[in-house]
Amino acid sequence: MALGRARHTDSGFNYWPGFVDALSTLVLAIVFLLSVFLVVQFYLSQEVSGKDKALERLNAQIAQLTELLSLEKASQFTLEDQVTQMRAGLASAEAERDRVKGLYEGLAASGNDTAGRAGELNRALDSEKQVTARALAQIEVLNQQISALRRQLAALEQALDASEQKDKESQSRIADLGSRLNVALAQRVQELSRYRSEFFGRLRAILGNRPDIRVVGDRFVFQSEVFFDTGQALLLPEGRAELDQVASALIELDKQIPPEIAWVLRVDGHTDVRPIASPQFKSNWELSSARAISVVQYLVSKGVPPQRLVAAGFAEFQPLDADKTEEAYQRNRRIELKLTER
Repeated sequence: MALGRARHTDSGFNYWPGFVDALSTLVLAIVFLLSVFLVVQFYLSQEVSGKDKALERLNAQIAQLTELLSLEKASQFTLEDQVTQMRAGLASAEAERDRVKGLYEGLAASGNDTAGRAGELNRALDSEKQVTARALAQIEVLNQQISALRRQLAALEQALDASEQKDKESQSRIADLGSRLNVALAQRVQELSRYRSEFFGRLRAILGNRPDIRVVGDRFVFQSEVFFDTGQALLLPEGRAELDQVASALIELDKQIPPEIAWVLRVDGHTDVRPIASPQFKSNWELSSARAISVVQYLVSKGVPPQRLVAAGFAEFQPLDADKTEEAYQRNRRIELKLTER
């Protein structure tokens, strides 16, 4: 049976080796053709790149030639311009030569022409003389104008000198008036000082020697307790009685002082340094001002002219005693009367 299977196998035809040989031959042919194609492609690219480089060299040469041609044309135009200028100069020189030659020939040929030209020169000279005469006339007019301006300038200088003289006189008068005014003011001050002394002396005589009322410099000083309760600005009855006497003295003084003396009685309110704790007054400024105003209003009610009174509040900022004691606080709480100029 095995022998029969072997026989059956040997009797079949084997195509595979021939197929492999044919396929190998085809592959070799294709590889050969590809190699030939690549070689041809390489030579073609080398050739094309060489032609491109040659073309670039040719373009560069063309550009250089174009530039050289432009330069040549510019040089040619420059030379042509120079030639044209030289020809124009030559023509002008020839024309001048011909003109001079004609003049020379004309002078040599005829004396009449010379006489004619002499006449022309004389006429030109006359024309120049006329021009000179007109210029001299204009110069004369200018000289006259300059003289007029000088006269005006002299008149202005005289007016200026007169004005300066008047100014000096005015300054002297002003200085004299100032001196007189100072003398008059000094006299007014002396008169006011005299009336102040009389007023203070009269108040001292009326009020007596009280420890809570005193004279400090040019001021009459009342302790606040004479007129007001602590922290209040309403006049006390005993304070009104004191102010009645002050008002009487002021009314009499107003009759004696001449009306040209501008005097006023300044009422100054002062407090101590301690801040006020009152719903009625927010600060010592308000308390001191309210007290001064109360005194002024009461004096006006008693017949003192209001234009002769001034109210001022200084709070705690003008103390008489800087200590922090009760005695110092009491001295600093005060009402001051000062007779002064308005």
